[in-house]
Amino acid sequence: MEKGLIVSCQALPEEPLHSPFIMSKMALAAKEGGAVAIRANGVEDIKAIKKEVDLPIIGIIKINYPNIKPYITPTMKEIEELLAINVDVIALDATIDQDEEFLKSLKRIYPNQKFMADISTVEEAVRAESLGFDYIGTTLVGYTDQSKNLNNFDVLEALVEKCKKPIVAEGNFDTPEKARKALDMGAYTVVVGGAITRPQLITKKFVEEINKSL
Repeated sequence: MEKGLIVSCQALPEEPLHSPFIMSKMALAAKEGGAVAIRANGVEDIKAIKKEVDLPIIGIIKINYPNIKPYITPTMKEIEELLAINVDVIALDATIDQDEEFLKSLKRIYPNQKFMADISTVEEAVRAESLGFDYIGTTLVGYTDQSKNLNNFDVLEALVEKCKKPIVAEGNFDTPEKARKALDMGAYTVVVGGAITRPQLITKKFVEEINKSL
């Protein structure tokens, strides 16, 4: 992947833009705006996006299983589904909530596939790097029990210092200024999602601010 902006084009079933067709057009718009890669969720969305743009894709599958905390590409079943459609990078939960033996097996079984570790703490990032992950993402900072009091910029700063693998700044880098700051701090690339591709959230921010004057 090149350095620059990655746009996350995702819409869950309960969201108004949930549709492979719509996500493919979101990806096209992102490409026209200068994005260097796309992060996408689900086999059908990814297939549609691949038909629309030739950018590298970070693929995930979000799914909730009973008694399993991780929901981002949590099992080998989802890994194999993403491998079958040839995504450039497979991203998955690599927090302490995920089984270490599962994480350790990935590069052993699929040595030629690029994997990105979605982590929430510095310790998880260090472990992921030791297990052979190609990219380390701050995706889950603030979203796990062990990281709920952590600041994404503080974690990013520590990862740039401690890790040799490329660091992907992801998660609440939701303004151009924050994205640029992440890159200036040493992130290899930055992922922006809802601030670009979830119009219901963008609209809500405007409405909340406008309502202060009404």
